[in-house]
Amino acid sequence: METLRSEHKLCLSCMEEHDVSIVEIEEKEIFKGGEVEITSIYEYCSNTDELLETEDMIRANNLAVKDAYRKKMGLLTSSEIKNLREKYGISQKDFSEILDWGGATITRYENHQVQDRAHDDVLRKIDSDPKWLLDMLKRAKDRLSEKAFAKYFHEANEEYNKRKNQYLIDAIYAIYADFEEETVPGSMELRLDKVVEVINYLAQRVSNLHKVKLMKMLWYSDILNFKRHGNAITGLAYSALPMGAVPEGHDQIVKLEGVSFDIVLYDEIAYKFKPTPGFEIKNLSDDEIASIDKIINEFGELTTPQIVKKMHDEEAYKNTPKNCVIHYSFAGSLSIE
Repeated sequence: METLRSEHKLCLSCMEEHDVSIVEIEEKEIFKGGEVEITSIYEYCSNTDELLETEDMIRANNLAVKDAYRKKMGLLTSSEIKNLREKYGISQKDFSEILDWGGATITRYENHQVQDRAHDDVLRKIDSDPKWLLDMLKRAKDRLSEKAFAKYFHEANEEYNKRKNQYLIDAIYAIYADFEEETVPGSMELRLDKVVEVINYLAQRVSNLHKVKLMKMLWYSDILNFKRHGNAITGLAYSALPMGAVPEGHDQIVKLEGVSFDIVLYDEIAYKFKPTPGFEIKNLSDDEIASIDKIINEFGELTTPQIVKKMHDEEAYKNTPKNCVIHYSFAGSLSIE
């Protein structure tokens, strides 16, 4: 038993006014057929050597039992449910409405009732996936006040923007799940951290680096390194498109956190890449940098049409059907050493 503090009050155990200790006790309780360990809070009367629970303590100790059970079963605790709800600034009643649950469901989960696994999975999804919550909010819009909807949507959108990079990463890995490791990604796993570094390294050393030229220089860097050392730098898979090699997931790749570009208007909108402020090399090896430097020396001064023509002359491109993945097995025929 550990004393937390004392309060001078009327003791309901001995019915005398004196200093009553507020204490913590480690206990074991049985809940849903299983034993859980909790820290209970009581009032302690030194005159009667008895423990007493106020109404607030009864509620707190009861909740502690249920939260201990939740932890044991891998469910969200009452405070975790409350925290994820408050992260989005949503009231208990409106949260139940958005999820299309009974009006008091969230209130019960935060206070005295243990949720089932299905409801727990939904709550975890809301916590980890603000995009899903945005969809749920749109569905529940007519059941919320205009002011509440605007507030909740703003908060969910803020959380979504914080996680946008992870959504991009997940989307890229989903694309690459379709490819065979041994033939497509250059004998190595996909390394998006290296992709970001290579893009920044190229942008730092090549002026007027637009998207089409960048895509070609990425391919040349990867396949040259494969030719020299038996593995690509990034693990990207490239398809043979009309303008040459283009990495799968390129639209998502250029939007990754750490990749910077200006949007410029010529005959159409274009991306002009630039190094991200504070960029430094952390993951690229000396051999990989040497391969990239070789590509910069060979192609850095070329215009986009010139590098596209070079690409079209490569055996790897000429021998790959349109829109199909270019295999790294063509590395031996690459025009540069």
